[in-house]
Amino acid sequence: MGDFVAGIAAPGPYGVIPYRPGKPVSELEREYGITDAVKLASNENPLGPSPLAVAAMGKVLADASQYPDSNGYYLKAKLAERYSVSAQQLVLGNGSNEILELIARAFLTAETSAVMSAHCFTVYPTVTVAAGARVIEVPSRQWGHDLAAMADAVTDDTRVIFIANPNNPTGTSVGRAELTEFLARLPAHLVVVLDEAYIDYIEDDAFPNGLEWLSTCRNLIVLRTFSKIYGLAGVRIGFGVADEQVIELLNRIRQPFNINNLALAAAEAALDDEQHLQQSRQVNQRGLQQLATGLADLGLGYIPSNANFITVDLCQPAAPVYFAMLKRGVIVRPIENYRMPQHLRISVGLESENRRCLQALAEALDEQQ
Repeated sequence: MGDFVAGIAAPGPYGVIPYRPGKPVSELEREYGITDAVKLASNENPLGPSPLAVAAMGKVLADASQYPDSNGYYLKAKLAERYSVSAQQLVLGNGSNEILELIARAFLTAETSAVMSAHCFTVYPTVTVAAGARVIEVPSRQWGHDLAAMADAVTDDTRVIFIANPNNPTGTSVGRAELTEFLARLPAHLVVVLDEAYIDYIEDDAFPNGLEWLSTCRNLIVLRTFSKIYGLAGVRIGFGVADEQVIELLNRIRQPFNINNLALAAAEAALDDEQHLQQSRQVNQRGLQQLATGLADLGLGYIPSNANFITVDLCQPAAPVYFAMLKRGVIVRPIENYRMPQHLRISVGLESENRRCLQALAEALDEQQ
């Protein structure tokens, strides 16, 4: 940042480290002259969106001159019915990332702090620092959240705790008993953000569902997204569920018309496509197994994942391997910005894409020897 801006910027934004997205396919093809690139970097659904969602978006294109329903009445009604909550317990966001920003603006100031785990989703420290608040980072346990240590780290000025379950970029999870004990320990002067962006990939009934605690934990905010299993990352829509008073506060600072017509229509239609959801889960489970087997065959360790990606330990700097894979037309995600410089995160793709990724990885590793 230049000296001029540094002299006038607020302390919070000036301290933010910019988010580093996965490399777009168009950029790789432009730089390397590749015409058949495979992107396994951003945890997108390789099947794409539901056909019902695509059709629904097509129907509303003619109304592009009109502002969307700022309250998202019909989508909220469908979400409320599906998850047995009231519409007043729901807030819609331009992706769940926007709701993270709303939470930071609503609860964090320069006099407060937020607790989060090492190797957590990078947006948590970003919104915290942007609000001027202090980040309290707790060391991870086996690459995942140590909830007991996080509870111990709470101070009198802590107002927010961020938890992703499953976690990005490690794919680790916390169990029901651990989460129950954690929530019971927390003081009432803070809010718990339980980010469940990847929960739709999990079919185990024993896996904790944050919505179950809403009736007893008024300070809990559960986040969900349409970007992952629903395949709608490109239209940007997510939602939060919490106590009605918490949602009313977030809606006070939410921008009007923050969700566009295409996103509203697509999300509402996608909720009806159970076949697409089941197929996406099946492709993901097979893909996780294919990648895990292939990584083991290469003699590489990896972090067992409950999400739609797998994080591999190369036991060497990951950046050269990443660039060698780019030359072979395969985009994965280096995660040195998560302080994991020897790891690559690989999103699950179609069977042919996973196979090509493993081949490119093998060749890249050979090239480094």
